[in-house]
Amino acid sequence: MSNLMLTVDDLHLTIRRSARRKTMQITVERDGSLILSTPPEVEEGTLRQFVQEKSFWIYSRLAEKERLQRVIPTKEYVDGEGFLYLGRSYRLKLVDEQDVPLKLISGRFRLLRSEVGAAREHFIRWYGEHARNWLAVRVENYQVRMGVAPGGVRVQDLGYRWGSCGKGAQLYFHWKTILLPKHIAEYVVVHEMTHLHEPHHTPEFWRRLERAMPDYAQRKSWLAEHGIEVEGV
Repeated sequence: MSNLMLTVDDLHLTIRRSARRKTMQITVERDGSLILSTPPEVEEGTLRQFVQEKSFWIYSRLAEKERLQRVIPTKEYVDGEGFLYLGRSYRLKLVDEQDVPLKLISGRFRLLRSEVGAAREHFIRWYGEHARNWLAVRVENYQVRMGVAPGGVRVQDLGYRWGSCGKGAQLYFHWKTILLPKHIAEYVVVHEMTHLHEPHHTPEFWRRLERAMPDYAQRKSWLAEHGIEVEGV
């Protein structure tokens, strides 16, 4: 068994060839290093193609490991703190009087000073409501051209997932989706809608996704590499 290095874009993998292996496999080690295990006869071109096909999975695993190891800065509900909405950062302004606890107006998030203690709950509720409306419009825009009939749009905390499909063709999205840039949030929508045709990430799934969104690959790569940078509240 011999170990060599393979570089594909900005991914660096250690190749482990073994006569005992029948298939290729990529492993993300605890320290973030990448191992490509392969039978001895597989050529470099085939290895490169395999890594490129698995790049989204690799970036997702690396991002997840970084997220787990990283201490997320705690948001402070003070004047000037920045909060994302559709890819833009808006500064917070504490106010003494307004008709609702939290609103976005004139380029500022305005929060009642008396509600600072419950600020996180107010932000999650605000994001959830706006995500539901924004995402529902995008779903409606795509459902005819994609030939699907979603059962509804629901927004909740999905942990590390941006979206999922449930029984009755329900589409679920993480409330943090509304923090992403518009074209990336739209990719999450179309990705989940494609699952209404294809439950798994088969070649047909990606073909259907490409027909609905020809530049999906760039959006998918952005989400894999930068999604971790989208902090909550």
